[in-house]
Amino acid sequence: MFRQNFAGDGELGAAFSVFLDDRPVVDLWGGVADRRDGRPWERGTPTLVYSCTKAVTATAVLLLAERGLLDVTAPVAEVWPEFARAGKERVTVEHLLTHQAGLPVIEEPVPVEEFEDQEAIADRLAGQAPLWEPGTGHGYHALTYGFLLGEVIRRVSGKRAGEFVSAEIADPLGLELWLGAPDDVAARAARLSGGLRLGASTPATSEKPAAPGAPTTPGKPGAPGQPVAPGNVTNPGAGAGEAFGRAMRDGESLTGRAMGNPQVTKLRGGANHPVVLRAGWPAIGVVATALGLAGFYRHLVAGRILSPETLRDAVRPRVSGPDRVLLLDSSFGLGYMRPAQAFPVPERGARTAFGHTGMGGSLSLGDMEHGLGMAYTMNRMTDAVAESPRAHRLAEAVYASL
Repeated sequence: MFRQNFAGDGELGAAFSVFLDDRPVVDLWGGVADRRDGRPWERGTPTLVYSCTKAVTATAVLLLAERGLLDVTAPVAEVWPEFARAGKERVTVEHLLTHQAGLPVIEEPVPVEEFEDQEAIADRLAGQAPLWEPGTGHGYHALTYGFLLGEVIRRVSGKRAGEFVSAEIADPLGLELWLGAPDDVAARAARLSGGLRLGASTPATSEKPAAPGAPTTPGKPGAPGQPVAPGNVTNPGAGAGEAFGRAMRDGESLTGRAMGNPQVTKLRGGANHPVVLRAGWPAIGVVATALGLAGFYRHLVAGRILSPETLRDAVRPRVSGPDRVLLLDSSFGLGYMRPAQAFPVPERGARTAFGHTGMGGSLSLGDMEHGLGMAYTMNRMTDAVAESPRAHRLAEAVYASL
C-alpha cells in the first residue's frame, strides 16, 4: 500500500510507522523531502503534521489534570483570570478540549510580528465574546484551540506548551517530536507542497505552499457519521465537501475565518517558513518523524504518559454530530478525535480508535483494545476535506493484518 501511494496517487515523500503491543512492526519511508532540490526523504526526516498536534496538546492538558494541578470541568478563569470577560466566565477547560467554547475565530488579524508571541494571541481571544453559547454546540477551533489550551498549560505549569511537551513527554521517552522545531530540526524538515487533487493520479499544477486557509476542493460521497469499511476509502459526503469548499473560499464565512487567521501565507513559503516551524503553535505546530509520532501513541496506549483510566475517560466521546466549522459530522473526546466523517477509520477500529488527522493528509491514531499506535506523515498536501485515502489505505492494511 505504501508503494501504491507513490505509484498511483501522486505521493512525493512520506513515512509510515506502526507499533503493535508495544513493539515496532512497520517503519517505512521513501520519496523526496524537498522537490526543489530532490533531497531524499530519509528515516529521520521530520515534517509539520498540522492538527495531529491537537492530540499532543490535549495530552499535556490531561497530564496536568492527572497530577491534580488542573480540573478540566472547572472554568478556564480559575487558572486564567483575564479570560473571564465578554460572557466567558463559565467556559470550562473541557469546552476548549471539545471545541465547544464558541471561539473558533480570532476576530482581529494577527500581525506577523505576533506569530511567535502566543501570549499576545491568547490575550486577543481572552477579550472576545463567544460566537455561540459555550456548551450548546461544537465547531472546530482549527487554530484557536492551541492558543487557548496553550495559555492554560502556561498558567498552570509555568511553561509554554512546547516546553512542557519536551520536558514531560518527548524528551523522557526519546521521541523525535517537537512542538516548536529547533533550528537544526527545521533545516532538515520535509518541505510541504500543495496541489494534489483528491483521487487524481497526477498532481495539479499549483505550487502554492500549504497553509491554513488555503481553498480546498470537494471530495467524494461517504455516509455521514459512518466508519469507513475495510477496502473502501471514501471522503465526506459530496454536499458537505462542496459546502466546506465554498466556505473556505469565502473569507467572511465562519469556516474561512477559523482557518485563515493567523494567516501564514503572509510569510514566504507559508507553513514552510522557519517562523512557523519554530513558533510551536499548539494546534498545528508539531514537527515530527512518523516514528516519533507513532511512538507517542505507543507510549500513550501502553500507559507511560497517562494512566489507562485517564486515557479511557479522555477518549469517551463528549460531542458528536454536525460541526459548525467543518460543516460535516465530527466527534471528540477530551481533545482526541473519535470515528466520524471528520475521522474515518477502518471498521475494526470504529469503536476503539482515537487520534487526530492533520490538514492535507497526515494521520495519527491509537487503539487501546488492539494495542496500536500509528502515524503517517507526508509532504504532498491533498485537497481532502477531512481525510487522506493514502493514509487510510495504510490504516486499513494494518487493521486487516491483525
